[in-house]
Amino acid sequence: MRLGWETVLRRFVVAGLTLAVFTSGFAFAQRERDDDDDHGLVLTFSTVGDSRQDPKKPDPSTVPVSGQDQNWLENTKALSRMLRTIGQQRADLLFYDGDMIMGYGAAVVPADTTNVASIVSSDLMQFYKQYGFWRGMVAGTMEAGTYVFPVAGNHEVQCNSANTKQCEQSGKHAMVQNENAWRNNMGDLIFDDTRFQNIFGVKPSSEDDGTSSAAFDGVTSSQKQLNYSFDFRDSHFTVINTDPYLKDAHAPVKWLEQDLASAKARGARHFFIFGHKPAFTYYYGAVTPLPTSPSGLDNDVASRDAFWNVVAHYGAIYFCGHEHIFHMSQHTSLNRETAWQVLVGSGGSPFEAVPTDVTINPATDRDYAWATVKVYEDGEVKIKAYGFDEHFGPTHVIGSLKVDR
Repeated sequence: MRLGWETVLRRFVVAGLTLAVFTSGFAFAQRERDDDDDHGLVLTFSTVGDSRQDPKKPDPSTVPVSGQDQNWLENTKALSRMLRTIGQQRADLLFYDGDMIMGYGAAVVPADTTNVASIVSSDLMQFYKQYGFWRGMVAGTMEAGTYVFPVAGNHEVQCNSANTKQCEQSGKHAMVQNENAWRNNMGDLIFDDTRFQNIFGVKPSSEDDGTSSAAFDGVTSSQKQLNYSFDFRDSHFTVINTDPYLKDAHAPVKWLEQDLASAKARGARHFFIFGHKPAFTYYYGAVTPLPTSPSGLDNDVASRDAFWNVVAHYGAIYFCGHEHIFHMSQHTSLNRETAWQVLVGSGGSPFEAVPTDVTINPATDRDYAWATVKVYEDGEVKIKAYGFDEHFGPTHVIGSLKVDR
């Protein structure tokens, strides 16, 4: 449990005391904060996604793929370094934005349960095996005092018919069995109040585990622990499943709207949303518009626009992955309100841009990267993206953003 002066200060802030107690009347909110000035810091969290490895289509920089990563299907080296640095940055929370496993199978009980080889080689066993390895990777982060919240990605919930005949449909589509496998392997991380309280001394408040979320948007499968939300230190955090059963690449817009409205009514000052697929595809090619088709929610523009209307109306920041690249962008809703999308699908999966691509941001388009966010008592939110190149050079700041609320 962290008992340093910084933690004590934060607990006073959470209890409702103002920083005037510590600053002898100094008008903190009126002054310009230096980049390294953490006076009045209330909360720090980090976010990243997409660390699963693909030995069949690896990034050239990871060849030869180690035997370990071929077996467990994780970019162990990149993820280990990120987790270590996030811990050094003393992040209170880590939101992991999906595709932590290769998945893409059908997590169904094998037909022959008397044959050990059949069981071991089944998609169900592979899902559990890959989840287990990722859980082992983040276990040290949890024990060091950073609470990890998982976000479902398409590789967790979708079945790819190119990999197995057990998919319900052709192509890539979410399956109920895969959603169940998510809950079985990740559910204990979502609202483990005892563990959370052991770290921070308080529980998250106004928890919603998403049990009722499916009904809002006409989803026919349970979305419990796939959508969920909570309040912590004057901020509201919402996790969404962007590939629900029979509604792939769609956000739960109606549930999200009531979730944010309720949080605002409770007095939440900041709104942070975490999903896997981006609302706006990052077309990173400088010569040709790569990729040539939408990667995320913009496959259905009307639905995407409805989602962005909600995000922008509440001044939320949307963090996402899916594209294996880093990018921060501001977008205007149909209601002429603006909000930021922070794309951090750069956790170790094969980069979107290959080494020969001419890209818009060549200095960062092939960096492993994550974002660390700091929330301050005076309402300011600072986002810094940190990264290192494909050759594992020095970690450095690759982007920054300040938002006032």
